[in-house]
Parts: sequence; structure tokens; C-alpha cells
Amino acid sequence: MSSAEYIPDDSRARRNVTVLVLAQAILGAQMPMIFTIGGLAGQSLAPNPCFATLPISLIVLGSMLSATPLSAIMQKYGRRAGFFLGATGGTIGGIVGAIGLYHQSFALFLLGSLFTGLYMSAHGFYRFAAADTASDAYRPKAISYVMAGGLASAIIGPQLVKVTADAMVIPFLGTYIAVIAVNVLGSLLFTLLDIPRPPVPAKDAPRGRSRAELLTTPRIAVAVICAMVSYALMNLVMTSTPLAVVGCGYEKSHAADIVTSHVLAMYVPSFFTGHLIARFGVEKILGAGLVILAGAGAVAIQGVQLENFFVALVLLGIGWNFGFIGATTMLAGAHRPEERGRMQGLNDLIVFGGVTMASLASGGLMNCSGGDAQTGWTAVNLAMAPFLVLAGGALIWLALRPRTPDSRRVI
Repeated sequence: MSSAEYIPDDSRARRNVTVLVLAQAILGAQMPMIFTIGGLAGQSLAPNPCFATLPISLIVLGSMLSATPLSAIMQKYGRRAGFFLGATGGTIGGIVGAIGLYHQSFALFLLGSLFTGLYMSAHGFYRFAAADTASDAYRPKAISYVMAGGLASAIIGPQLVKVTADAMVIPFLGTYIAVIAVNVLGSLLFTLLDIPRPPVPAKDAPRGRSRAELLTTPRIAVAVICAMVSYALMNLVMTSTPLAVVGCGYEKSHAADIVTSHVLAMYVPSFFTGHLIARFGVEKILGAGLVILAGAGAVAIQGVQLENFFVALVLLGIGWNFGFIGATTMLAGAHRPEERGRMQGLNDLIVFGGVTMASLASGGLMNCSGGDAQTGWTAVNLAMAPFLVLAGGALIWLALRPRTPDSRRVI
């Protein structure tokens, strides 16, 4: 395949974005489905209630472990092959999870969660695929539109849970059967994807920078740090929110409403985040995301009234959206096509490594850092501060650096 196929073609890009938005909406629905019932199902199977959320942590761990090899596969065989492989992982995860529920085996259920992580990793590459055939002007919009597809998945997933959770004698078994169907049917969308494989380089062609060289490139390093901090802090706070709301004396329905408002805040801004990046620049929108995340923590520690929870979680969703889409856009414009496989896989390895640590730390901070839910909730939100300082400091450092050829976009 010749390098001429990499000339940006926004008509092709728009078709690919349409396919990826549908994939985000349909295949992506399995993530809120599993995250909604994973802890409840784990609680019914785990020998110790303390391990109830371990299935969720293993999904994120599976995503972290598969990010680098999956990215290498996409670099060699194309996005379509990688996305089919991800849907296969989701299918296997649904099958093994269903068998674990049927036989009441926590070990099998955990194994299914690990396979589901392969889908979660592939799902994370949808945003990069949106940029592959897009021009510089259309790239942030393409990424933003694909992320906006998550709004549909956030609605479809919980509705499927309502229909399927108690549809069979064994609780949640119907949901995992629905997950299998979602993966099998949704994967057919990828037959419509039109993203050329990266050209096979000649023996004397540049091989691109090594992983170490990429990570020491200032713009790439800052993008990775900001993506990791944005995603990990969102996960840290969101995971503890239902525990905090119920622990502070409110109803489970209140917790559900607060989480719903948070998910809407995560994805609704995607309809205009790309336009804001195109107009004001990626650095400003990324910086705004970090400030909004800090605002979420500030509101949360002011009190535990319902309005505090609602406002904090809405700000958390908006801050994640600006921070994560901004970091993704910055990274997509800072490496060359021949570096795509190693860089995007390395990025998601680091990002989901941070998310894994956050998901494991969230419960400990919430339940083990004080004598009541309010103290634990305060600890969770105060834990955001040093990481926001790290990301904000990195972004300021990048802005103050002299402009060099390496700091400019290379795609």
C-alpha cells in the first residue's frame, strides 16, 4: 500500500467517523452494562464482599495489558483487524462471564472480565482511528464526534440492563447473553470501515522514533500525562460516588441519578469540544479541562448535600471530556504514521495503568481512610490535588518552552 493513501481525505474521514460513532454507540453499550452490574454480580459470587469490585479492576487491567500488542496488530494489519479482535475479546468475555454466573464460579467470572478488557482496549482506539484519514482541521472534530457516540451507549447500555438483568432465573445471566449479542452484531459495522493500513516501510526508510525517544518528546510526554491524569481521576471519583451517596444517607435512586448526570456530562460536550479545540487551540482546552476537574474536587469537599454531589459529578464529566479529548488530539498530531502502533499502544498502556491504580485505590480511600462516608469522600477528592498539579505543571512547562521543529505537528 503506498504512502499516497495517507493523504488526508475528509470525505473518507466522515464515512469512517460515522462507522465509529455507531460502533461507539452499539458495541460501546457493553461497557456501561458491565460496569453497572459487574460489582453486583461480583458481590454475589465473591467469597469475601471486599472483592466485589475486583471484576471491574480486572477489566481495566486486561485493557492495560492488551493495549500495546493490540496497537502493534493494528499497525501491521490495520484498524479493521484490531477492532474485530477487540469484539472477539468482548464476545469471549461475555461467554466466560455467563458460564461463571451459571456455575457460580468467581474465578471464571474474573477470567471473563479479563477478556472483556481486550474489548475495552480496542474501544479506546476508536478515537485514534477517527484521526487516521482526517485533515489537521477536521481531526479534533472527528475525535470529538466519535467520543460523542458514547452518549448513545450511556443510554442504550443501562436500558439493556433493565430489560435483561432479571430476565433469567440466574441474576445478570441475561445481561451477559446480551453482551455476547452486542459484540457479534456490532462487529459487522467494521466491514464498512475504510482506513488504509500504514505503508510497509522500505528497508532504508525511516523507522520512526523508539518508545523512549517518543516518550521524551515534550509534546508527547505532556499529552500522555494529561490523558492519564484526566482518565484516572475521573475513574477514582466516579467509582466512589455511589458508595458516598448511599453512605451519606441518600437513596440508591439518588446515586443512579447523580451517575446519570455525570455520564451525560462526559459525552454531551463532545458535540462541540472539537470545535473549541479548532478555534482556541488544544492547549487552552486541555488546560480548561484540568481546571474544571479541580473545580469538581473543590465542590465535592464543600459538603455532602445532594446538590454538591450533582454539581461535582457534572464538573467531573466535563473536565474529563475536555482533558481527555484535548490530550488525544495533542498526541494524534505529535507522531508520524510509522510510529502510530508503538506510540498509541504505549499511551493506552500508561493511561489504563493509571486507571487501574485509581480503580483499586478508590475503594480503599473511601472505606479505609476514616470512620464515616463523608471523611472517605473527602479523602477521595483531596487525592486529586497532586495529580492535577503534575498535569497542570507539565502543560505550563510545555507552553513556556521555545517552539522547535519537534514541537510542531508531524501529521
